[in-house]
Amino acid sequence: MPPLQFDEQHIRDVIDRIVERTFRMDFNWDWPGGVAFYGVACAYEATGEEKYIALLKEWVDEKLEDGLPKLSVNGVSIGHCLITLYKATGDERYMDVAVKMAEYLKHEAVRFAEGIFQHTVNSETYNFPEQAWVDTMMMAGLFLARMGAALGRDDYMMDGINQYHGHEKYLQDPVTNLYYHGWDHIAQNHMSAVYWARGNSWAALTMAKALGHVDVALPAFMIIEGSLRDQLSALVRLQSPEGLWHTVLNDPTSYLETSGSAGIAVGLLSRGNLYNKYVQKAIDGLLSQVAEDGTVRGVSAGTAVMHDAQGYKDTSYKRIQGWGQGLALVFFSDLLQTKARVFD
Repeated sequence: MPPLQFDEQHIRDVIDRIVERTFRMDFNWDWPGGVAFYGVACAYEATGEEKYIALLKEWVDEKLEDGLPKLSVNGVSIGHCLITLYKATGDERYMDVAVKMAEYLKHEAVRFAEGIFQHTVNSETYNFPEQAWVDTMMMAGLFLARMGAALGRDDYMMDGINQYHGHEKYLQDPVTNLYYHGWDHIAQNHMSAVYWARGNSWAALTMAKALGHVDVALPAFMIIEGSLRDQLSALVRLQSPEGLWHTVLNDPTSYLETSGSAGIAVGLLSRGNLYNKYVQKAIDGLLSQVAEDGTVRGVSAGTAVMHDAQGYKDTSYKRIQGWGQGLALVFFSDLLQTKARVFD
């Protein structure tokens, strides 16, 4: 495959615009901020830009003054930026809070079947009994794997790995190798059984990232690697000519969705030069979706497991979303870091 072609300084400028726009949004201690700030943390790690850490520190410190809110599986995603803040500053406060979140997952989060986390959000209004949503691979699975690696905690690592195994078992279609959005363990079905772009991006991105923390000598490494390999092989065949993916992956009448496309492209980047042809198209497609003010456009709103495919097609993509900002930042940050990699 030919090497990727991009202007490094332009990518840095785009990252800077997205970060600046992200901090003109308002977030609670919940998953929209969790994903947005994970992206900011990746941008810091890729660029070394200290102002990104300063902005994260200011936001987190202000929220910590109010005390830690009631936690949920989705809400612990804020822990991603706490790990980076701790590594960047050495301030034990950030790791202390991250440990509290990991302990919440270990001892209090609702589980079913083989210890899989039930999807929960920071709201008393919504309840999803014995449902697994692919989002959990990002919000809690990767967080626990990162905590295990950062602290040398095998219990955290193995619980994170268990989430990958459970979500693969119940959500990855063995025929298409794509991931469904959700699984209802009570009804024993995939509800609407839709292959949703952002859902598949949660799986692809986090499996790629988790492999960097999992011991290659563990059987889990090859299990996760095999799931990702087969998923990506299916996804590249669904990429649009514009370099993006449709919000319902196998329905070309559904709109092209930016956040899912960014996460999928992160997964493709992790495979070295293998998918450069598709990544190159994704670079162009994703750059076209970043406005001058740093808004990432074409991002679907928060999306439950909808009743049918039409529900996904009708979900609005008009407004700026934290997860769109964050996933775009992860992709562009990883793209910058390809300059320093030597691929097999």
